[in-house]
Amino acid sequence: MKIGGASGYWGDSARSTPQLLGANVDVLVYDYLAEITMSLLARARMKDPEKGGYARDFVTEAMAPHLAQIAEKKVKVLSNAGGVNPKACAEALRQLVKEKGLDLTVAVVEGDDLIGRKEEIAKGGPPEMFSGKAFPHPAAIVSMNAYLGAVPIAKALDAGADIVVTGRCVDSALTLGALMHRFGWPANDYDLLAVGSLVGHLLECGAQATGGNFTDWRDVPDRAHIGYPIAEVSPDGAARITKPDGTGGLVSRETVAEQLLYEIGDPSDYQLPDVRCDFTNVIIAEDGEGGVVVSGAKGRAPSPRLKVSATHLSGWRGGLTPSFYGFEAAEKAEAFANDAVERAQERLEGAGLPPFTEVSTEVLGSGTQFGEGGEADEVVLKLAVRHPDAEGVGALLKEAAGLGLSAPPGLCGFAGTRPKPSPVVELFSFLIPKEDVEPNYDTGDGPIRVPFTAGSDSRAEPVSTEIASPSGDEPMVTVLLIEAAVARSGDKGNDANIGVIARHKDILPYLWAQLTENVVAERFAHVLEGPVERYLMEGSGAINFVLKKSLGGGGIASLRNDPQGKGFSQVMLTIPVRVPERLLAEVLP
Repeated sequence: MKIGGASGYWGDSARSTPQLLGANVDVLVYDYLAEITMSLLARARMKDPEKGGYARDFVTEAMAPHLAQIAEKKVKVLSNAGGVNPKACAEALRQLVKEKGLDLTVAVVEGDDLIGRKEEIAKGGPPEMFSGKAFPHPAAIVSMNAYLGAVPIAKALDAGADIVVTGRCVDSALTLGALMHRFGWPANDYDLLAVGSLVGHLLECGAQATGGNFTDWRDVPDRAHIGYPIAEVSPDGAARITKPDGTGGLVSRETVAEQLLYEIGDPSDYQLPDVRCDFTNVIIAEDGEGGVVVSGAKGRAPSPRLKVSATHLSGWRGGLTPSFYGFEAAEKAEAFANDAVERAQERLEGAGLPPFTEVSTEVLGSGTQFGEGGEADEVVLKLAVRHPDAEGVGALLKEAAGLGLSAPPGLCGFAGTRPKPSPVVELFSFLIPKEDVEPNYDTGDGPIRVPFTAGSDSRAEPVSTEIASPSGDEPMVTVLLIEAAVARSGDKGNDANIGVIARHKDILPYLWAQLTENVVAERFAHVLEGPVERYLMEGSGAINFVLKKSLGGGGIASLRNDPQGKGFSQVMLTIPVRVPERLLAEVLP
């Protein structure tokens, strides 16, 4: 069975669909939903409750031009493009199918949307699962969605659906649902469900598994025409990752390993609605034919609870990004920011408004304005604030604009209208018993309920962090971590994770001995507000780090230039480490 990962986020390239159809895949999976995306879709539904709240480009760009070919090739299509309004997305698809005169059955999976029960749930007051914050006031909540699993998707396919649209489901559940349907995998064969979830996790971010965001980006050929990933899966769970022939990109141990570690926490207890996965001993091996074989995932019974992501209004935010160049550009930018904030604070006081709840100033620079051989002294200033009222944010934007002729020299920027305040829709995650959520699927004849299988609170056996101590009896060399490893980082709410993969498995013990929690905490002291957790993944030669409370609130709630920690891996790779000269010679050209 061949499954193509056709989308990794809302806004991903539409090139993937014809590319994967040309590779004769059996299933196309489209992942559109990140936690930050739910906030954006919730705002869209607020503006248009009937038709807003789903990824419209799934219908107009991914499906409309290719629907006839999808029908002809009998390709199944699975997507969480329904966002916070999956019924509207399914209806738009059914209308499209009708207009084109095709014989395709569109199913919608629902039951994740708990917004109608916000008052009831608020009475129980479940705390935020990561920070422990109190439940927000129900009037401020704009969306509330439980993470559903793969079983309703599989059941919809069993009932004859050709296209299945869901709301908030786990990203990897799209792939797992297809495998459960095709191979008849039972809901209690947890090792097979873990394999299917692993494959889904490798596909869910599209081209990020085939060279996108890869540490060794210069080694990725023809990135402009990068190939999207394909998983070839057998009934026994054997899995191979590849890409369409003739496309750009790269499928290697390192590109796939980076995606394996992307946005995970404890790899021995990766919790999903259908299964708790253990990825610590996953092995990734190149097959010599342009593909990568993955194996070693294990599973056990899932938790009896589901994660719920609620979004709620939490004040306003706004900012601007002017640039400075010339002598002392960074100091000029800082001075401009200080002047703008000081004026804005005075304006707030004069209007009887409270001070800003948060001010964020970041100065970024590269040096292109000076031309070849010129002095690289130029910066971009990112100045942003949060305030309970839009008027408060507007005070900064107004005063910053008014400093145009009062600023230090070198102020410039690409012309455009003055930025406007925007509402902050903040994420609030909590747990709910599975019996309180009722998933269902509907192929057009009415919803059919799909109850969850029983969960278990049994704890996994502690994963050993024992690893052979590195010997010190051979010549060593000190290098930056990027010479000895590749890395990728991502976010989960206000936490960031950084996966570090040794370029040679024999280097792993040296990295484990040196990249301690304290070393990583010191390197990220400028952003870190919580502890650092460290997990060994000996099977793939990797270490996963979780940096708690490191993203300034995360997502739209953060004022950071990198609110999702995407560049944290680049910071990690600057840490110096000592490794054997012999091993380094094996991995460097």
